Amino acid sequence: MLTQKGQLFPDALQIAIKDKFFHVDVDIDGKERLFMDNAGGSFRLKAAVEKLAQIDAIPDCPERVHQRALYLQRIQEQGERDIKIILNTDEGSIYASLTASGAMFDMVRAIAENVPGDNMVTTVLEHPSSFDAMQFYAGRTQRELRVARSNPETGGVDIDEIIRLIDKNTCLLSVMHASNISGAKFDIEQIVHRARQIKPDLFIIVDAVQHAPHAIIDLKKYPVDGINFAPYKFFGCRGSGISWLSPRAAAFPHHKLAGKPEQAWELGSPAPAQFAVLTEIVDYVCWLGAHFRQADDRREQFCIGMEAIALHERALLAALLEGVDGATGLRNISGVRTFLDHDDLAQRELILAMSIDGLSPTEAVREYEKRGVIVYERIASSIYSKRMLESFGLVGAIRVSPLHCQSLQDIRKFLQITAEIAENFS
Repeated sequence: MLTQKGQLFPDALQIAIKDKFFHVDVDIDGKERLFMDNAGGSFRLKAAVEKLAQIDAIPDCPERVHQRALYLQRIQEQGERDIKIILNTDEGSIYASLTASGAMFDMVRAIAENVPGDNMVTTVLEHPSSFDAMQFYAGRTQRELRVARSNPETGGVDIDEIIRLIDKNTCLLSVMHASNISGAKFDIEQIVHRARQIKPDLFIIVDAVQHAPHAIIDLKKYPVDGINFAPYKFFGCRGSGISWLSPRAAAFPHHKLAGKPEQAWELGSPAPAQFAVLTEIVDYVCWLGAHFRQADDRREQFCIGMEAIALHERALLAALLEGVDGATGLRNISGVRTFLDHDDLAQRELILAMSIDGLSPTEAVREYEKRGVIVYERIASSIYSKRMLESFGLVGAIRVSPLHCQSLQDIRKFLQITAEIAENFS
């Protein structure tokens, strides 16, 4: 039965899923390890890593006309189609760059330098690649940067707080799909709808790096002008960032070879292996979805898989907070505090922020590592955390971010280790 607290994968499917990823239970040296820092990286699909090596080993340049070059071209074309499957769009330009962060700066620049207006709007919770890009180009184009405040109760940003900053002179809105500190989801559909009621032709960019591995993206429901995600946080491999631009945004002046089409953002020879990785990601999610319901359409099959992932992860989040199989949940372990913890789990992704009395976040992370658990410290001295933490009134937190390939037994083990640490130090 589907509930607000999610639905776990069947046991047999959970085992099959875990087997499709590298190093879920053991590190590369064979030691047992519980990896719960997937918001900083992600477990890698075996098929994605293997396909990357296979295709990247081919010496041929895809910009040729012989058989192997045409094969590489087909791989890239399929990868581009699969990117649009992930995003649910039939148009626009794909921009494969070295990192999603670099592409964000490029997209913000193109819009900021070519769209009239006297202000730009973003939120305090944005990743530095988004926030700093907005800050840099607002300064460079002599515009006011308006920053929406966070809500310490929900861990997100209220829609009204964003909308109040937008007017007919706003040239760009940049907003994230979900927070990588609190896991709070942003209702992008409502944000886009309400923002464009104020300014129908408003340009909007979305940072979906945190959101993409956990839930559905649907550009047909919220037609923005730019969006990015990172394959290495989406079961794939490091070495590329994937972005998409709307036709009107892609047409703005940007770095490109003079002979290329107006909306082309690709520079240099493509890396077909990176596109092959995207196809393996979509293949995997479709495979998972087929265990729940068969669909003839690849996008529909992909969505079924992503829905199953979201429900399983919601169930894991509920177990982390409330406990499982005799292990006390984080909300009730003496000496443990959960931050930004609200009850509507449907509006949260599988990330949580917490602390242990008697330990700084950095000290707690080291104690977890001694016990074979990898988590991450969010501290105010970090450029990736300071602005967001201060907006919540926090000086630091332990970030815990499992992934759907992990099981209820993994959560139970984490809770038992947390209780042991708390007992020893609080």
